[in-house]
Amino acid sequence: MSTLDMRDLQSTEFPIPDELQSNVAITSLSKIYNWSRRSSMWPLLFGLACCAIEMIATAASRYDFSRFGMEVMRGSPRQSDLLIISGTVTKKMVVPIVRIYNQMPEPKYVMAMGACASGGGPFKEGYNVVSGIDQYIPVDVYVPGCPPTPQALIYGLISLQQKIDGQSLANLDDVPWYGVGPSEAVPVPVLGPDIVDPRQAELIRQQAAMAAQGMPYGRRELPAAAVPQTVVAPVEEKPAIAAESAETAEEIDPEKAARLAKREAALARKRAAKAAAEGEG
Repeated sequence: MSTLDMRDLQSTEFPIPDELQSNVAITSLSKIYNWSRRSSMWPLLFGLACCAIEMIATAASRYDFSRFGMEVMRGSPRQSDLLIISGTVTKKMVVPIVRIYNQMPEPKYVMAMGACASGGGPFKEGYNVVSGIDQYIPVDVYVPGCPPTPQALIYGLISLQQKIDGQSLANLDDVPWYGVGPSEAVPVPVLGPDIVDPRQAELIRQQAAMAAQGMPYGRRELPAAAVPQTVVAPVEEKPAIAAESAETAEEIDPEKAARLAKREAALARKRAAKAAAEGEG
């Protein structure tokens, strides 16, 4: 935990003598509570892909995010309050990720580190990749990059601390874990031929019923008036040059008609010569 400076906690209109600034603080309970949480974030030691290497570098001696009170990376979700999703999230990994998130005690926060965790990244069109972990668990901070640099991750951690500083114990929307009753766990997705979110079970059942009836489902249907009607003319066989009628020849250009006539005559002589050669043979 970072060193406490009483002057950082001053949030009152009552003046405090200068000689007591470092010993006395008049502040709110929310600010004391937020200061204690922001200065002792315990990330979960959890990584998925190449972003995890950058997260390890951030915790090493060169960048050292222990300056922010986050040096205690826990190996158990029961002792963690920050889940950093660092890497590509496949459909097979969504199930343990949601289970780990449910095992973390409140208050807990989630950071999507990198393009893959935020929206699928370069593997977005892959059949086995989830287009963003926020489809299954709530995300508090997004860190862009592929992969993000340690500086970007530190900036994301500072942004999370700023978010914590803005929370108030008087507003249950900011601190839902102090609400009435226990917080509901996120339903663990069901992994089968494809991953299924139990919260969408009713929608899936409706689409299955529509598919069984042969009705369109799962895609946007254009109205009939908006669909362009394309008429395909029947393909007719091209008539032979010798079978063209005299009327067709009269409608075209005279010079072209003369060339066609010469060609027809040449073809007729060729056929006659061929027939004569076959008769002699």
